[in-house]
Amino acid sequence: MGRSCPQDVDDGGAERGSATIWTVGLMALLFAVAAVVMVAGTARVARHRAQSAADLSALTAARLAFADPDRSCARASLLAADNGVRVTRCSVGNDGIAEIEVTMDVSLPLKGEVSIGARARAGPVHIADSGR
Repeated sequence: MGRSCPQDVDDGGAERGSATIWTVGLMALLFAVAAVVMVAGTARVARHRAQSAADLSALTAARLAFADPDRSCARASLLAADNGVRVTRCSVGNDGIAEIEVTMDVSLPLKGEVSIGARARAGPVHIADSGR
């Protein structure tokens, strides 16, 4: 009754603890992938915010292009500042088309401080006579 079977013999523990090492390695890989996805997502959201602010600022400048052309870029700059971006270039042509360029400073975890830019154009719509 005191005999042990050959299957119960310990093989010296050659693979003892290897699951822990594999688990730690897999968790490190998942963490790295999650960090890259987070940085890319943050940059993408900032780019969309900058583009939205540029679009809205261009629409504001174009709306005032004929009514008050001297203040159109100033109003667009105020609106851009309210949206967290700054206007780097604003021009309003005699045809009422406003062109705006904006930048937004964003702090990304792995890259540090980054400037993200966007541009937009807006102006009056010319509807051609359909000849009815």
